[in-house]
Amino acid sequence: MTPRIWTAALLVIGDEILSGRTQDKNVTQIASWLNVQGIRLREVRVVADVEEDIIFAANALRARYDYLFTTGGIGPTHDDITVDALAKALGVSVVVHPDARAVLEKYYETRGGLNEGRLRMARVPEGAELIPNRYSGAPGIRIGNVLIMAGVPQITAGMLDALTGTLEGGEPVLSTQVGCWVAESEIAALLINAERAHEGSQIGSYPFFREGRVGCNFVIRSTSQQVLDACAADLAAALEAGGWPAVLGGI
Repeated sequence: MTPRIWTAALLVIGDEILSGRTQDKNVTQIASWLNVQGIRLREVRVVADVEEDIIFAANALRARYDYLFTTGGIGPTHDDITVDALAKALGVSVVVHPDARAVLEKYYETRGGLNEGRLRMARVPEGAELIPNRYSGAPGIRIGNVLIMAGVPQITAGMLDALTGTLEGGEPVLSTQVGCWVAESEIAALLINAERAHEGSQIGSYPFFREGRVGCNFVIRSTSQQVLDACAADLAAALEAGGWPAVLGGI
């Protein structure tokens, strides 16, 4: 029986990303974290701070994948509209979560108190749970299969730590590399044969140009360590047999 593959999408929200003012770093860390949880990140979309765009994307992605993560737009200012947009997408109202309010009151007790802007960060779609945030107090939000997170990478990392082990997933994907000084076009058939010979493996080819010559790193992925090791060994042997010295671990 083929094991179930759990999937996720990431919706990155923010004008600052699309304008180029801010470089998004959350895709890499969320993808890496999801893999450890046994969940594959299958799609990433970036949308502006436009309510109808957020609603459209959120509804499409949460229906297609097991989990939808969002980053950005949950701060204290008027242009932080993610909570409102996602509440509309989910068909629920927005409420002040009492636990979130209590957390923020404590956090800002010695920082000028809880004003109207800061209270916005306690607003959640009705029925939501909180994702702890040890850095700035303002929590993330979890409702159904939607996980609403901060845009600041350090804060997102803390929220991911809090979520570790709480999502249902499958087996994590393992990977290894085999490097070789060869043009990928020369060994395309060899790669196909190696992948086909080891069910449950996938081989990605990543060419580069260094030291005045062309080379490739071949990344092998599998949920089975045994399949991974066997595929890497056979690929390296096939390259060697063709006259292309292989470097286990990559170049």
